[in-house]
Order: sequence, then structure tokens, then C-alpha cells
Amino acid sequence: MRTRPFIWLFCCILPACAAQPGSPPQAVPLAAASPATPAPPAFDTAAKTIHVFVALCDNQYQGIVPVPSRIGNGQDPDNNLYWGCAFGVRTFFRRSAEWKLISTRRLDSVRLERVVFKHVSEPCYLVADAYDGRHIQQCTVDFLRSSSGELTDTLHAGPRVIGIAGHARLIAYTGHDGLMDFQLPERTVNQDGRTRDVILLACYSQRYFSPYLDGANVNPLVWSTGLMSPEAYTLHDAIRAWLRREPPEAIRSSAAAAYAQYQHCSLRAARNLLVTGW
Repeated sequence: MRTRPFIWLFCCILPACAAQPGSPPQAVPLAAASPATPAPPAFDTAAKTIHVFVALCDNQYQGIVPVPSRIGNGQDPDNNLYWGCAFGVRTFFRRSAEWKLISTRRLDSVRLERVVFKHVSEPCYLVADAYDGRHIQQCTVDFLRSSSGELTDTLHAGPRVIGIAGHARLIAYTGHDGLMDFQLPERTVNQDGRTRDVILLACYSQRYFSPYLDGANVNPLVWSTGLMSPEAYTLHDAIRAWLRREPPEAIRSSAAAAYAQYQHCSLRAARNLLVTGW
């Protein structure tokens, strides 16, 4: 059985961000988005798609309070805190009665694994990409460009071709907040007039991501005001409410209830941590 640390800080399991909120550090060069998608083919617009960008927990390459080395190796998705561990995205959704795993594959040296799930009762697919922890900046860039519609792609999921990245209806980021460690040299600007729902589960994500998203025309359903543990139960229950077409406040409440349950903190504390909207 895999283990996970039980170190508590304001309802937050570490790894918490080592950096404290303040003036961000100097900008670093921006890599090209991956994957490049010049002209994606048509896709099934009747199917809802959720695309989750996961930056694997990495003691060596991220500014986090170190966790046990086995779960903090950002090059080992199978044992990673945010992927293969019990509350990682791949394992938690695979064990959920609401989702069925339909494919798992390695993509490249940056995106170490992709999993595709199909909801058991809704025409909805969830695609999650595990980024090598040393490439957290690329994971952040791909999330931002997908949120603005700049980065789009498609994927064969069984008999269907589904839209992912900027074609997805809901786009999520989970992992360490790399924007506490680096700046990006450009902001995202909406490319197509669409408003996309986004969820950002990372420490202080509202503070650090909002400057990059204010021109992207996104609808932030859940993001954080402080240190947090970006594990998959929060995402899972927020998505459940989203699929029920509940309003943003109800989605935020579902996320907060899950966080309070698994972190053994008060619902009030979880609601202060996880907020919705601008």
C-alpha cells in the first residue's frame, strides 16, 4: 500500500509551497507549447471533455517543502503523490465508481503518461496528463494556453474523436504553483470568444494565476487563497457537481466539503481556502 505524509498546516498536507506570497521572481524563457496543433480535425461536440494538467510532485525541481523521496520523484508517475498514490489523479479516478478507465499511454519525455476516463452515465470524457515534475513550467504554459483557446487538440477515445486542451469544456490544473517560483514573459489572451470553465488546485492559485488569466475569458470555478494539498478528491467532487450543471457556488461548496473531509479540517476553513469567481 502506498503511503502519504500526514503533516498538517492550516488544513493543508505538505508539500506546501516553500515560497511565501510576495513579489514573484524574475522571468524565465518561455518554451513552445506542447503539443503543436496546426489544424486539428473535426471532433465530436456532443461529448463533454475535461482536460486535467498535472505537474508531478518533485522535490528536486520544485520549490516545495520536501516530501518522502518515493512520492516526491517527479520522474516516477507510478509512485508520485499527485498521480499514482492513493489520492493522486490516476489512482483516485480509477477507483471511483463514477469513472471507467479506457486507456493509459506514455506520450513523451515531458508528458510521462496520459489516462482517459469515460463517465459511467454521462457522455463525458476526462483526459489527464502527468507532466514530468522538472517540466512544471511547460505544464503551466500548456494549461494557460488551453484556457485561452490558443492550444487545441483532439484525441481518439474509442469510436469517438474528442476535443482536448482548448477544445475541452472544463480545464484543470493540479500540482505545485510554479508561478511562485518563476514568471512567464507573456499573458494569455482569449483566441475565440469562448468562455471556458477552469479549476486550479495549487497553493495561492487565485493570486498567482489571475494576472495570466484575466484576458483569457475564463470562468474560475474553484481556486485557492492559501497553502493547500492539491489531491484528487477535491477535483473529483467539483467535477461531479459540474456534471450536474450546478452553479459555481455549489461546485465550490462540493470541492470544499471534499477537502474538509479528507484533510480533517473544518468546512469553514476549507471554504475560506477554496473560492470561486474573480
